[in-house]
Amino acid sequence: MIGAPTAEDVLADAVQRHPGIVMLCSFQKEESVIVDALVGNGGRLPRIVTIDTGVLFPETLSTWRAFEERFGITVEVQDARGDWTGPQHCCGAEKVAALERALAGADAWITGIRREQSPTRTGAQLVEHDAARGIAKYNPLVAWTQQDLWARIVERDLPYHPLHDEGYASIGCAPCTQPGSGRDGRWAGSEKSECGLHVTPALG
Repeated sequence: MIGAPTAEDVLADAVQRHPGIVMLCSFQKEESVIVDALVGNGGRLPRIVTIDTGVLFPETLSTWRAFEERFGITVEVQDARGDWTGPQHCCGAEKVAALERALAGADAWITGIRREQSPTRTGAQLVEHDAARGIAKYNPLVAWTQQDLWARIVERDLPYHPLHDEGYASIGCAPCTQPGSGRDGRWAGSEKSECGLHVTPALG
């Protein structure tokens, strides 16, 4: 669409409008692009927070280090260690509680949600109101495709999660993530399609 704001435009506006903004980072390809755009804007950065369940892939930990080294950032950690023995335990109360701690005092947050990721996300908007928390929610890549992401990663030679090269389109915790397109590899063997971080009413 002609005149549509770029991800950089959306992020610059979000950071300017919201002094207490937080970015949730899972070190997937979406976050590679978002963090690069934030750093490239040259302004104040949001708090960048990851939720550590204690069962992240080793590749996630190495990508975390690569992000900090490439972008010159320090990622804040919220601990969500618990019983992660399988998909039935994944993304439960510990993870949601960690999100609430990360967003305590925030007036907005930034996510890597894209409409293309899953049927539950096709209605996502560029800027939403998170009714559950009374804050703004920015999805700067909401209309981006996989092709858009990889074009930017290659163009900018960005660090990215190596499991994407092994068929993992979406990457969560090791016990409940398998290769798959979209979000098909998440919570393998269960009926789950969304984690507790983005379910209604948080998408409000």
